[in-house]
Amino acid sequence: MSRETDWQPTASLAALRERAGLLSYLRQFFSARGVLEVETPLLARHGVSDLHLDCITAQPGPASDFTGGMAYLQTSPEYHMKRLLAAGSGAIYQVFRAFRDGERGVRHNPEFSLLEWYRPDFDDQALMDEVGALVCGWLGIDAPGRLTYREAFLRHVGLDPFTLPLEELRDAVSGRAGNPAFADDFDRDTCLDFLMSHAVEPALAGEGAVFIHDYPASQAALARTRDVDGYAVAHRFELYLDGLELCNGYWELTDAAEQARRFDVDNALRRARGKPEMAADDYLLSALRHGLPACAGVALGLDRLLMCKLGTRDIRDVVAFPIERA
Repeated sequence: MSRETDWQPTASLAALRERAGLLSYLRQFFSARGVLEVETPLLARHGVSDLHLDCITAQPGPASDFTGGMAYLQTSPEYHMKRLLAAGSGAIYQVFRAFRDGERGVRHNPEFSLLEWYRPDFDDQALMDEVGALVCGWLGIDAPGRLTYREAFLRHVGLDPFTLPLEELRDAVSGRAGNPAFADDFDRDTCLDFLMSHAVEPALAGEGAVFIHDYPASQAALARTRDVDGYAVAHRFELYLDGLELCNGYWELTDAAEQARRFDVDNALRRARGKPEMAADDYLLSALRHGLPACAGVALGLDRLLMCKLGTRDIRDVVAFPIERA
């Protein structure tokens, strides 16, 4: 039962004006750099296969011609924007309404705002420079520092995420959780994700803006990989501001066969976790076979960026109508 006042927005008018100012800033930023603004579908026939993301589904009527009658609200515009890149768009950006099922908390809402952009001929290092210019220019703060994933773990957890044996990694997680059996069935990435969220991120809270880069190759998602000191790492980065993750970026994978293999790996993981499999996006694979230009891309959470600007840790303070009032 809703209360009489639940019709009201949770964000203040000042926060809504700040959002409008941010959108104006973004368009000026990219216009000055010759980056084209685009729009892509919110509703599409393919969803994402990532184990950690769940799509919100829809069932359009027969006139919509969706194969199987099922469609998905998009978790990001990535697949469609890569199709534009393969078609010759050049540098592009988009302010996008994204949807992810089951995500609700002080930092999450099932519907949220993303800024996503792609830069042909950039690698991850060059794109980090541009992300830093955009974010720090708007917030008026110092340029971000940079730590490799390994350096962050050595500094803030006291272990090497690439070399520590799995059993010792499980022991480290269980010890931090205060339960000797807590991590007994965790795989390596589950252990690392736990330590990232419970040890590294809190330690970054007082360090301002910091890029973490060179993630393990097992966490590459759609990024290229390379060898460093005998271990495979991903050309992937994330930007943290006082411990709050703002963005996730890659020097993008362009190999269609490798992308198809990763879709298969994702679905094997989904089966093991009892999640529904997601059909590989054949449009994306066709675009990659046609030829995706060498590029780097990034998705940045605009609601979280607004939270940083306004000094709040609750997404309700920057979203007019969160899911409870939608």
